Amino acid sequence: MDRVPILKLGDILIVSIQIDLQDQGVLALQEDLADKVVATGARGVIIDITAVEIVDSFIGRMLATIAAISRMLDAETVVVGMRPAVAITLVELGLSLGGVRTALNLEKGVALLNHLEGAQIATAAR
Repeated sequence: MDRVPILKLGDILIVSIQIDLQDQGVLALQEDLADKVVATGARGVIIDITAVEIVDSFIGRMLATIAAISRMLDAETVVVGMRPAVAITLVELGLSLGGVRTALNLEKGVALLNHLEGAQIATAAR
């Protein structure tokens, strides 16, 4: 079984999904990512789905579950690189991906996480 690589950039973890994920691959990714968030103290997770051409309810639930796990471990999740057809399919399936933030590309995803951290710091300083 191929594992999805998890890269570290500062305090952000980047997951680039380049393979078709099956049930076991998703479970492994969820576990690997949770372990890596805790081990690194990451404040953000970016999931790049640029290479994902087709989605189904399974992939949609996987993204929402990963975001929920990350939030429980004090890290925000941003999904980047979503193709228009993927967005349309997710909406048609009724999957709003609650709690999952999105950005058009990796650069905008990093900027969003930096903005969120700045807002949290400002709120805590009050």
